[in-house]
Amino acid sequence: MNATSRLMAFISLLFISITVAAQPVAIDIIKEVKPYKVLTSGKQITIKSSRNIKHIMLWTTGGNRVVEQKEINNSTYSFTIPVNQKAFYLMVGMVNGKIYTEKIGIQ
Repeated sequence: MNATSRLMAFISLLFISITVAAQPVAIDIIKEVKPYKVLTSGKQITIKSSRNIKHIMLWTTGGNRVVEQKEINNSTYSFTIPVNQKAFYLMVGMVNGKIYTEKIGIQ
């Protein structure tokens, strides 16, 4: 009886583990569409957004902060880059609290 109950427990666990296998996790990487566009013309950068922009920060790839503007509260913002670099990181904060970052380059 002892061996029979162990065999039944083993078969039950085996059956449960086969039928209750974990479902595969569907990893849907949905790239969120950014609500703004970055337009460059030389050292002039313009950011046009469908929502109001709260703040903008631009820094070089070496980590030096170049531009920081807070309390913009407008859907468009333009500025001129004061340094001679080709690649930058841009952070755009929206009034709803969402923050977007991206690497941009200029010619």
